[in-house]
Amino acid sequence: MTSMIRTQALSKRFRHTVVLDGLDLEVPSGSIYGLVGPNGVGKTTTIKVLMNIFAPSGGSSEVLEVDSRQLGPRQFEQIGYVSENQELPEWMTVGYFLEYLAPFYPTWDHELAASLVRQFQLPEDRKLRHLSRGMKMKAALASSLAYRPKLIVLDEPFTGLDALVRDELIQGLLERSEGATIFISSHDLGEIESFASHIGYLDNHKLQFSEELETLSARFREVVLTFDAPPELPSQWPANWLHAEAAGPVVRFVETQFNAERTAAEVRRLFPECRDLRAEGMPLRSIFVALARASRAAS
Repeated sequence: MTSMIRTQALSKRFRHTVVLDGLDLEVPSGSIYGLVGPNGVGKTTTIKVLMNIFAPSGGSSEVLEVDSRQLGPRQFEQIGYVSENQELPEWMTVGYFLEYLAPFYPTWDHELAASLVRQFQLPEDRKLRHLSRGMKMKAALASSLAYRPKLIVLDEPFTGLDALVRDELIQGLLERSEGATIFISSHDLGEIESFASHIGYLDNHKLQFSEELETLSARFREVVLTFDAPPELPSQWPANWLHAEAAGPVVRFVETQFNAERTAAEVRRLFPECRDLRAEGMPLRSIFVALARASRAAS
């Protein structure tokens, strides 16, 4: 499978401040890739390097199989880009804004643009400055989908939006981006989980893991052990058990490499008196919190 985005040992520094450190990232063609992580770890900087807004300090990055430092009009004709703080020409009306953009993109689809205006209920005769934040994001997304880009890059597109507007944006994105690769950074983990195919977790300015969401969900479990009496606790917990804690006859931990047989065998080895083992799936937000807590405790 080809990659729409690839980085190798990518780094970015602002003077003496390290923002990205040895980033190795690969976004498969046709995937919906969610880049998540705590605030300030470099998600937006990653996107700005990929979009040739910032130059990398080291390593390399490719977008559409072109060095990101060489991206030009031919590549940007195939990339849709929407950011949280995107500036729009607010003196333009919605209709004029879309008409203005059309000549810049050889693949601009006027019927699709009109359909997006209807779907997002955009008022064509209203100036962008008079739109709510949610409507501005809809206008920005419509302008980025109307030319059927091969790659859609979204930087925190849902921040500050109510649930209905988020749902409308996601529905429009998924319905109107057939065949495109979507690369999205977001703190809205519940929304990301609802449609992403791949997840990358960025923390401490490094990519901690990158994998299919299905695989990630399968290997994380919240495990609860029950005993007849408070158990004797081991002096050292397995490295793949996070936040192990005991409360009376119950022990809880997050298993990061869950395998039913192997996990059960490890529990029997450490706790032969265990009466019951329950392993529950975890939503992406809970996985994110567990990893962030572990990272904070280690630093």
